[in-house]
Amino acid sequence: MRHNVMSESIDTARRRFFDDGAAPRGLVSDTILASWRRCLEQGLVASARPSLMPVERRALGEMQERHEALRRLCRPELEALYASANQAGSIVVLTAPDGFILDALGDPDFLDKAARVSLRPGVPWSEQSTGTNAIGTALVERRSVEVRGAEHYYAPHRVLSCSASPIFDPQGRVVGVLDLSGHASVHHLHALGMVQLAVEQIEHRLFECAFDGADIVRIQPDPALIGTAREGMLVFEGHRLAAANRHALRLLGLDWSELGKRRYDELFASALPVPGSVASMRCQTGDMVHARRDPQRSRIVVPGTVRSPREPSPPKQAIRPLRAPATVFDAQLDAAIERQVRLLDADITVLLQGETGTGKEVVARELHRRSSRADAPFVAVNCASLPEALIESELFGHLPGAFTGARREGAPGLLREAHGGVLFLDELGDMPLSLQSRLLRVLQEREVTPLGGGRAHAIDVRVIAATHRQLQQSVDRGEFRADLYFRVAQSVLHLPPLREHPDVADTVRRLWAALGAEQVPMRLAPDLVRELAARRWPGNVRELVGVLRSLMALGTVGATLTVDDLPDGWRRPAADASASSAFTAGPVAGNLHDLEAQAIDQVLAACRGNMAAAARKLGISRSTLYRRLEARQRGE
Repeated sequence: MRHNVMSESIDTARRRFFDDGAAPRGLVSDTILASWRRCLEQGLVASARPSLMPVERRALGEMQERHEALRRLCRPELEALYASANQAGSIVVLTAPDGFILDALGDPDFLDKAARVSLRPGVPWSEQSTGTNAIGTALVERRSVEVRGAEHYYAPHRVLSCSASPIFDPQGRVVGVLDLSGHASVHHLHALGMVQLAVEQIEHRLFECAFDGADIVRIQPDPALIGTAREGMLVFEGHRLAAANRHALRLLGLDWSELGKRRYDELFASALPVPGSVASMRCQTGDMVHARRDPQRSRIVVPGTVRSPREPSPPKQAIRPLRAPATVFDAQLDAAIERQVRLLDADITVLLQGETGTGKEVVARELHRRSSRADAPFVAVNCASLPEALIESELFGHLPGAFTGARREGAPGLLREAHGGVLFLDELGDMPLSLQSRLLRVLQEREVTPLGGGRAHAIDVRVIAATHRQLQQSVDRGEFRADLYFRVAQSVLHLPPLREHPDVADTVRRLWAALGAEQVPMRLAPDLVRELAARRWPGNVRELVGVLRSLMALGTVGATLTVDDLPDGWRRPAADASASSAFTAGPVAGNLHDLEAQAIDQVLAACRGNMAAAARKLGISRSTLYRRLEARQRGE
């Protein structure tokens, strides 16, 4: 009914505008009316049939080659967007900055219809060529646009309903347009929102590629969104803002024209975080944001995307994250990873098992890096740290208004964000039993149905799971579904605790090198290496890396660090008891539940009841620690 009323309104608007020359106020949006006027001023005849012949095959090939970097960056989103919309019969289109279609991915039946209106590669869809349409009008307006049915300028295009959003590079230049088009008779309720979410992902990846290794400052009022496509991203050259994404501009109340003009102290009242750290910052508007400043490394610029500003001078002591896997893994583990990569590429789920802090996520990311999906998304889901009340909506997504507090525009969910790439289910053993059956169904059917109903969305993912628990024992106790265990444990890679490494001293040296010690430069004295190798490290590699990072931060460039340079609380004989090793000291007895309870009690006592400190010592999140304590109080 609503669709018919809208069609009648647009038909009335067309008669008033094209036949009577009157302004159809209130019958169409100002955006559509402004576009009609532009087309009329250019002499386009709305009743005519536009001649839209695609360019010759050779010219199309040259065009696609010229924009190959953009096409590669956008391909995961094109495929994911179509996978979400194919049941409605639709086509996903990527265009060049001038509106020429580069790629079209769509339902074959609908594609035949779309071909009649030349919605295929090599055809121009600028306003000058094709009149009012979502692609061309989005290019003119420099914002997302929806054009439905008879809102199109040319009558033959009224069979289409199109939603498009321009893709901006970090300097505010339009590098392309993403469009989702379907038949006008079908009401595509969420089409524009889906396109906008996809463009967010593309622009985030574009920024990362253009400024890989640069001095990127990431800002967000919600710290949980730092590292996602919703974060604001800024690059300063000297003290001037050289590049930004649209989220950062919106948070700071800026527009693209102010790039290169605004100074840092005009935007923020707080100092920049130290590279590699996270801090709270106050904007000059008075708003507070959380900020993370990337460690600086050598930069790699993807050809054909964006010209980066001059490389800022690196700090004298740049501590980089652990991103040099070749130096981290010993020969035995490296060979095991190679075997698991082949299994992962064959769509066999890999389960990583090991104590907390043994490097399960580092190995998972390395499996992704070596796999055939290295250029596709890697989505990590920590099943223990997600709040139990929200874990279902975070994983599976939700429709608008599906529950109290749901996002107004809905959310696709982490599982759909991994479409085309690798899904990493960390701490799977801590997932509530009530959700395990739904996850099993998703893994078996490769379809996700959001909370609130709606249709299922197909997902194409490779799966890596990880846990510090012995899942087989959890199955025996009825705490973990047997069918889900057999689904995720198709291939198991056991990661040994640090104390069981064949040569802990060699592990210390490799981790030190992986953190960038050679670039600083800074050395570890042999006595310090022996001291570190002799400790028990209940937090395993994660705990050791934390100490090594502290050593690097406190040391001076060119120094050889000794035992005396250890951070406070660490300068002691290896055999001494300490808060960090309290839960490994002394005899323990009982089943796994009892051992866990003893460990928690001992660490809480050592930390004098400080929950945050105890969670860090145990290598788990604070919410997981609270959940374990509440479960014990309930007698579970």
